[in-house]
Amino acid sequence: MRGMRQILLAALACLVATTAAAQSPQTVDDVIDKVLRGAGKAEVHPAAQQARDIIVMGARMGAHEDRTRFVVEMSEPVAMRTFVLNNPNRVVIDMPLVKWHLEGPAHGFGAVRAYRYGTFRQGNSRFVIDLNEPVVVGEPMVLPPENGSGYRVVFDLFPTTQAKFDRNAGWPDDLRARDTAAQIAALPRTPPPVQSRIKKVIVIDPGHGGTDPGTHSDDGQSEKDLVLGVALQLERVLQARGYTVHMTRDSDIGVELSNRRALAQSLRADLLISIHANSHPDPNVAGLSIYTLSEKGSDAEARAVAKKENDADKKSGAERAGDNDVASILLALSQRDTMNKSSRFAEAALAELRNETDILPHKPHRDAAFVVLKSPVVPSVLIELGFLTNPEEARKMQTDGWRARVARAIAAAVDHQFMAAADAGPATGQ
Repeated sequence: MRGMRQILLAALACLVATTAAAQSPQTVDDVIDKVLRGAGKAEVHPAAQQARDIIVMGARMGAHEDRTRFVVEMSEPVAMRTFVLNNPNRVVIDMPLVKWHLEGPAHGFGAVRAYRYGTFRQGNSRFVIDLNEPVVVGEPMVLPPENGSGYRVVFDLFPTTQAKFDRNAGWPDDLRARDTAAQIAALPRTPPPVQSRIKKVIVIDPGHGGTDPGTHSDDGQSEKDLVLGVALQLERVLQARGYTVHMTRDSDIGVELSNRRALAQSLRADLLISIHANSHPDPNVAGLSIYTLSEKGSDAEARAVAKKENDADKKSGAERAGDNDVASILLALSQRDTMNKSSRFAEAALAELRNETDILPHKPHRDAAFVVLKSPVVPSVLIELGFLTNPEEARKMQTDGWRARVARAIAAAVDHQFMAAADAGPATGQ
């Protein structure tokens, strides 16, 4: 019945235009009843639906005595489904690919703490609603256009107990299978044998993306956009220098942390560079820093940064399966060698970057248990470009000149890393 409801929602555009009751709210049950009685024989084929530009034009909230109402305005209705996830509590609204013509991430009220939106996977978009309290999601209603508005899809969030919320929480099996298959399909199937490669393989990982914007500046610059711009600059510079470069994402989509790492391993990458931007309660804190892997973290602040970045999957509406404990990975000799290579690159990069941007004055080379850095065979670093919470640094990071200089400095460190390895003699394959 759930699958049939999704198909019937897609037919609603025709139904509301041709029925006498089009001006009154319609639930999914209303639509099903009309189709069963023969009123809705014209269906929108999913392929045709995907071919059109379906636009989300707005989202708004209203607080009522017994519920919080979340309304999505669209150019036409599409098949949507909702589910809830806990730890932290959130509602996910899953839908086909759409275009977003609305303002950035918003703070809410009532049961809604905040919401985000974006492309979750290729061909798949999503709202993620962070909650102030546990809720039950009512059956959505669809209101037809009136007074210049688009179609409005109404979701009512009713308060409930945490115990009831937890019983209903979880990723639907079919969506989990779909997303896992999509991630596996995106990985290279037959990476070249190590001995046949001439060019060094670099994987660049722009952090966050899709429904997870990361941190943001006071003037609205999001981390996901900043780091993607720098990553694309770095990709061009490295390719011009003869490296084989792969991106974990080259557009505004979400990629789970473990899959970013898996991509580098499947490619037998020689280096993974993950790019992020930092935040701090003190707006005066500024400067670039670079992280490598450790079990405990160099200090409390480093552990806090790692926790923030490791929670990215939850922000995108995903639940990540339990990762291997870092302590067990560190026992491997290959991991120890990989950590040493990672640290050498971090030091080389800081030496180059000091000439182009401000460096965090206290311990710019830090370590913590970042999920994306946990490969036992791929040297990996995470670069925090600076602090978006520092207004002056945020403005600087928006300039093309700064991004170009930083990209060239990181590329120079890549050159240094592999020239040093060549001078040391032949290395064994991973």
